[in-house]
Amino acid sequence: MAHHRLTPQQYFILALVALCAPLGDTCLSRGMTALPAITLAHPGTLVAAVFTPWIAVGIALLIGFFASYLTALSWADLTFVLPATAFGNVIVALLARFWLQEPISLERWAGIVLITVGVGFVAQGPSRTEHPSKVAVEEAQV
Repeated sequence: MAHHRLTPQQYFILALVALCAPLGDTCLSRGMTALPAITLAHPGTLVAAVFTPWIAVGIALLIGFFASYLTALSWADLTFVLPATAFGNVIVALLARFWLQEPISLERWAGIVLITVGVGFVAQGPSRTEHPSKVAVEEAQV
């Protein structure tokens, strides 16, 4: 099995995957704390919320996440790309604690450590599983 090396551009895409979602979610949370509670019974308030600065930035970051996630999936397996999103949980916790001033329990910090260790294990594997070509499979069956 060949071990593929990632290019600097691919590392950049994975960094965007890991950073855009937690930054976007944190911006959404920051924006929503400044607004009154929103219910689906009043959809106008939801539409108005989209145009507030923090929420608009959060949405833009989440669009960036989605674009980089799709890009990464075009050249790597889901089982390689998904841990980059899981590492976003670590970033969310750090942003929530130090930017939004949210308390985080010892149990949650322990979970963050477990996520980090798990991502380390997955990152050691190949980015793409090599599948035998259809011709090679047919030749092997003959």
